[in-house]
Amino acid sequence: MSENDIPNNSKELPNVKNKPGLATKFRAAFNKARGIPVEIDLSARRRTIDQVHAFRRERALHTASEAELGALSRKLRARVASEPHPERAAVEAFALVYEACCRTIELVPHDVQMVAGLAMLERRIAELPTGEGKTLAAVFPAYLQALTGRGVHILTFNDYLARRDAAWMGPIYRLLGLSVGFVQEGMSKPEKRSAYACDVSYATAKEAGFDFLRDQLANETDDLVHRPFHVALVDEADSILVDEARIPLVISGAAGEFNTDAERLAPLIRRLVPGRDYETDEEKRNVFPTDAGLEKLEQSLGCGDLYSSHNEQLLAAVHCALHAAVLLQRDVDYIVRNGRIEIVDEFTGRIMEKRHWPDGLQAAVEAKENLFHGSEGRILGSITLQHYFRLYPQLCGMTATALPSAAELEEFYGLSVAVIPPHRPCIRVDHPDVVFTHKKAKMRALIQEITDVHASGRPILVGTLSVRESEELAAALKESGVHCDVLNAKNDELEAKIIAEAGRLGAVIVSTNMAGRGTDIRLGGGNEAEREEVAALGGLYVIGTNRHESLRIDRQLRGRSGRQGDPGSSRFFISL
Repeated sequence: MSENDIPNNSKELPNVKNKPGLATKFRAAFNKARGIPVEIDLSARRRTIDQVHAFRRERALHTASEAELGALSRKLRARVASEPHPERAAVEAFALVYEACCRTIELVPHDVQMVAGLAMLERRIAELPTGEGKTLAAVFPAYLQALTGRGVHILTFNDYLARRDAAWMGPIYRLLGLSVGFVQEGMSKPEKRSAYACDVSYATAKEAGFDFLRDQLANETDDLVHRPFHVALVDEADSILVDEARIPLVISGAAGEFNTDAERLAPLIRRLVPGRDYETDEEKRNVFPTDAGLEKLEQSLGCGDLYSSHNEQLLAAVHCALHAAVLLQRDVDYIVRNGRIEIVDEFTGRIMEKRHWPDGLQAAVEAKENLFHGSEGRILGSITLQHYFRLYPQLCGMTATALPSAAELEEFYGLSVAVIPPHRPCIRVDHPDVVFTHKKAKMRALIQEITDVHASGRPILVGTLSVRESEELAAALKESGVHCDVLNAKNDELEAKIIAEAGRLGAVIVSTNMAGRGTDIRLGGGNEAEREEVAALGGLYVIGTNRHESLRIDRQLRGRSGRQGDPGSSRFFISL
């Protein structure tokens, strides 16, 4: 079956050609009708960009020595330090960053990257399409805000990106006389203090939040790592500011003894019969015992009426044990690694570092998996990311999928969205979904599709919803003679290596949502000759094995293909 064929046992939905401009305008108009501020008129910012280029020409920055550029930056810093509105110096600052970028990392910034930088300088969320260079776009506003001397935090998705972006963009800042640092989980306090003291600091939102909580517990000023907050620029803003907004960051004290109720209940819950002893509401993600189930548990526990006041704690443990056994699936909602439960983020497919389920649920899952660590210690400090970000006097961000979250961004933070057009038109073809009556038929069609396309040498990225599904599909492909690399929460340390090869001839990557954010798949893996060959084959082919509940996740997956005007295509396979 070729990419354009429709299987006989499936039904194809009506085709909608990829028209990013029209789709963007429709979503913006829809949000505007709901009273949500969204901007797509960029004419004023384009005038500013014209002024940036005029300044570069008038000052002949391309002929200036590095020492002269540094001197210009120092003069600008002295001016901005006493200026209550740093954005008034945007033209000169952006011109200096432009020139420093060309010299240090040998990239010529696109106008759309500077337009995105201006939007962030105005304290907005810039929606910049995938592959348009958000990492570089962030440097423009970060440099100008850092000239105030009060520090800028660029908050990324994971430790790898924080480390990579600081190393990659660092030469730009340093040429202009600014310091740059990065924060990693496991660093010592002196190392973190030094990183946060830099003019620009790269870190994950979670680690910066945990460091804030630790600072609240410090007894001495010398134990603090943060300085007073100034500006936070958030990468993947929709995910960090919305999806994870209400998930608490929690610091616990020493763990006590294991929850013995959880240990007692785990084997009893396994013996309950679904439909007779308990009922499940899949839509509301809830499970509750029936009268028959309660009676069986009461007899096994010898506790009397579970609803009596003296059994209040035990009844709560019963509900946690049921929830853990029925609703939380291993290799879907969590993995077991090194004898520990690690929670998988449903939106990103990544491990949620330092996260635990609350109110006895963590102990119930550990008991279910026969792990007895006593992980539930006394809570010493807690804050949600939503409240943490409100500690910054200035907040802005960027993402490829801001519009679907425009209402939440406005409600939670008072942030509006500025939609930035791509540097080159997107020519990716988004094929219609193929719908199957059952999962087995879908799996057969998936295997056939991947096998046929792989035979041509065209690279393929397959996005799945869970660790389990990614491993099952990889095993099925192996049986069919197709070698593939798997990227999921179990091997997240290999992400950079796997993604670097994903656009090469013959590559087949099966991934969870991990491959949907913070990654840039280059056709041919950066080899120009191979890039032309891959482009001639149609570019990267992205296949989704399910539709996600969040439209943004599907858009992120599709956005791995067709970066910066490259050819590419996508299709989703769905079973009813």
